Amino acid sequence: MAEATLLETDNPHLTGNNAPVYDEVTVTDMEVIGEIPDDISGNFLRVGPNPYYVPDTDRYHIFDGDGMIHGVHITNGGATYRNRFIQSPALVEERAKGEWIYPGINMFGDYLAKGEMPGTKNSGNTAMVFHNDQLFAMMEGGTPYRISLPELETEGEHDFNGTLSHAFTAHPKVDAQSGEMMTFGYGITPPFLTYSVVDKSGRAIHTTELTIPKPIMMHDCAITENYTVFPDLPLVFDFEKMMAGGGLVDWDSSNGCRIGIVPRSGDDSSIRWFDIEESFLFHVANSWEEGDEVVFQACRSNRGGIESVDGVDVRETLGQLHEWRFNMKTGAVSSKAMDREYFCDFPRINDELVGYKNRYIYAARFRVEPMPTFEGEIKYDNTTGDIQVHQFGEHRESGEAVFVPRKGATAEDDGYVVCFVYNAEDGSSECQIIDAQRFEDEPVARIKIPQRVPHGFHAAWVAD
Repeated sequence: MAEATLLETDNPHLTGNNAPVYDEVTVTDMEVIGEIPDDISGNFLRVGPNPYYVPDTDRYHIFDGDGMIHGVHITNGGATYRNRFIQSPALVEERAKGEWIYPGINMFGDYLAKGEMPGTKNSGNTAMVFHNDQLFAMMEGGTPYRISLPELETEGEHDFNGTLSHAFTAHPKVDAQSGEMMTFGYGITPPFLTYSVVDKSGRAIHTTELTIPKPIMMHDCAITENYTVFPDLPLVFDFEKMMAGGGLVDWDSSNGCRIGIVPRSGDDSSIRWFDIEESFLFHVANSWEEGDEVVFQACRSNRGGIESVDGVDVRETLGQLHEWRFNMKTGAVSSKAMDREYFCDFPRINDELVGYKNRYIYAARFRVEPMPTFEGEIKYDNTTGDIQVHQFGEHRESGEAVFVPRKGATAEDDGYVVCFVYNAEDGSSECQIIDAQRFEDEPVARIKIPQRVPHGFHAAWVAD
């Protein structure tokens, strides 16, 4: 088995803290600045792209990398760090051969131009969800992987006892009250959108195709107590552009911008579509019902963030917290900016309130120049509109943070905000634990990670 080699490239997706790490380690003796709280017990996890072999460093896209999970298991005031590759069949095959087999996204056009469909890799590199006492790692092009806790070992792909018949989104939504999980898959050929409900025992009990006009990138969805919410926006798969050596998607204003709201067990006959202003969103904060209205909050941008368009200001592609209200009785739509000051993404709430009214949103704050990176976290208050900022400091870069409730919590924000932080000056990484009710204070604990933790995509907390 040939081992991966260090990369020599100026591709920003492979350099700095996007450069892959190859060692899988387990470490218990770590330096801690401050004190790890003894009133939380569980696993802080982040997954992201970490390529073992790179077929073309110049055309490598950050979506291409093999999945790697970095985990900090916190219990009894102590912590253990682990990182593990997701052992996808494609990665196992490539490592056995000793070189890459599966091309990257930006190489697909080469194959399509020759009339070939390249093989694809289900890397599981994008996000995680915990449902029915099982952790899953996901990307939206394939089936979820079962992951063991706290060991982070890959237990295999999971089709929900044979009931899953479509690709699985990276962002399913779990209703903590009913135990149900809502998920969807999108395709580049019809059906463009398929929706499923997985019951609390882990079986897909409702699957239906929903009609949308074009093949789009639909990265996220939302739920309420009675509905599931889908954004149909102009980031459209463009095969001609791919075959000409361009990117995977293009901004197509003719697609329109609309939000679909379907009853939880509904179908194409019961979905309602609401037109909104031209815009895009990658990540939803939350949605809930108030009287006749469905409230929908997300990080809204003017353009899609992964398309490369000359002359488009990067600020047009960065999100800001935004709220839409859809009246299910009258069809009226209202739209308002929640915050015009900070660019942010990766919004998270107390997971127990997904689909129900929440007061607080936590999101990663962008530093725009010289290139967008996350420099801090914000805490938004839906009741007052107040925003608090936790700044990590000079040379430090963060990512998605998660809310961790304190044992015996008595309020929505009674707990901690946990994230990985990278120091670009010395290349070190930390797991930081912030008191959510003293959000702008110094972290209560900074756990020094024994190796660099590359920037990932999404994070999760799973209580013991």
